[in-house]
Amino acid sequence: MSSAEKKQRAAIAALAYLQSDMVLGVGTGTTVNCFIDALCSGGPRVRAAVSSSRATSARLRGAGIELVDLNEVDAVTLYIDGADEATRRRHLIKGGGGALTGEKIVAEAAREFLCIIDDGKLVETLGAFPLPIEVIPMARNSVARRLAQFGGRPVWRKGAITDSGNHILDVHGLTITDPAALESDLNQIPGVVTVGLFAHRPADMLIVGTDAGVIEI
Repeated sequence: MSSAEKKQRAAIAALAYLQSDMVLGVGTGTTVNCFIDALCSGGPRVRAAVSSSRATSARLRGAGIELVDLNEVDAVTLYIDGADEATRRRHLIKGGGGALTGEKIVAEAAREFLCIIDDGKLVETLGAFPLPIEVIPMARNSVARRLAQFGGRPVWRKGAITDSGNHILDVHGLTITDPAALESDLNQIPGVVTVGLFAHRPADMLIVGTDAGVIEI
């Protein structure tokens, strides 16, 4: 079974967690696109959605789903998003699609965070996927020098501008044995906007699409 088919399985399984009166947070990426398409194709309707990115907002509007600003709601009932890597402790690397700041904000606001992935994203230790870090443009080189001190190799994602007008550094070669500690340390670097580690606010559940079906962690 292909990765795309496994993503589809996980996305469809997530529909079971929706309720008609909820404010739904929606992430960004290919697996989330599968989820939005499934929602558009007759899945349960929700009261409104809070989007993590401009790309997701456009797709949700196309599905006829009402969008609300995060500032207009007290809380997001459920946040659904994918990940670039995930461990069984539900720690994540996110940001391959460049929307890590919006994703982290909505995840933090959500009462529950449901992460949908295919089993190729499930790993023992984070770091094989380069860690995205959003940075203020004027600080890109100074942040990169600091990141190199952590043993990684930062690479500027040229041509990528985030929804907030910032740059992204992808840090290669890390073996992340303590995701929460590294997230805290990297957040202290002046010029860092968001770190693509979701450890202090991990997923509450992983829905993993596999050849044999779907597993929940």
